[in-house]
Amino acid sequence: MGLLLFLRLFSLHAADDFDLFATLRKVENRYNSVQTVQVDFQQTLSYVTQPTARRMESGVLFLRKPGKMRWEYKEPTKKLFVSDGKDIFFYTPATNRVEKSKVKETDDMRAPLAFLIGKLDFQRDFKEYIVRPETGWHWIIAKPKSDKAPYREVQFLLTSNLVIARLKVMGQDQSVMEFSFQNERLNPPLDDGIFQFRIPEGAEVVEAKQD
Repeated sequence: MGLLLFLRLFSLHAADDFDLFATLRKVENRYNSVQTVQVDFQQTLSYVTQPTARRMESGVLFLRKPGKMRWEYKEPTKKLFVSDGKDIFFYTPATNRVEKSKVKETDDMRAPLAFLIGKLDFQRDFKEYIVRPETGWHWIIAKPKSDKAPYREVQFLLTSNLVIARLKVMGQDQSVMEFSFQNERLNPPLDDGIFQFRIPEGAEVVEAKQD
């Protein structure tokens, strides 16, 4: 039964022959079968309580199986977010400050994006789905099974080629982290060293407190 026990579909017209089950399996296969991904991103952070207060940034995202990621922010200021699969490092050159935390303990909305490569399992992670067609593409709105997840909802826009073009992560803190992706490359040659963070000379290192 699996997803059938939890599935709910809304706004899906009879004329739309979109097969959710088959599509989710194809998306899983597409991203789980690759070793590396490189893609340009634009990131927007806002809050439900302050919809007009928006922060926009852009750069390049690198992913490597299993669960490694590197976010190189280019605009409006340079920053670096690196995860080696166990620890997360967020470096701000302007202040020469490094924030370090454990992947399992972080509530950072970038961390769940590790599911894009090597970890994608909709049946394991999500319990309820809403499908909304949009000009030949489809928004998939998914709610997590776990109440302890740092996000309360994930929305992703699938192209007709099953590429995730946009992603919205709705945080438990009422934050909305939205990503737009372009120029996706599957299996580009990436040196594993780019996922190993080295503390810059003289940088202040702040470790997240564990509860």
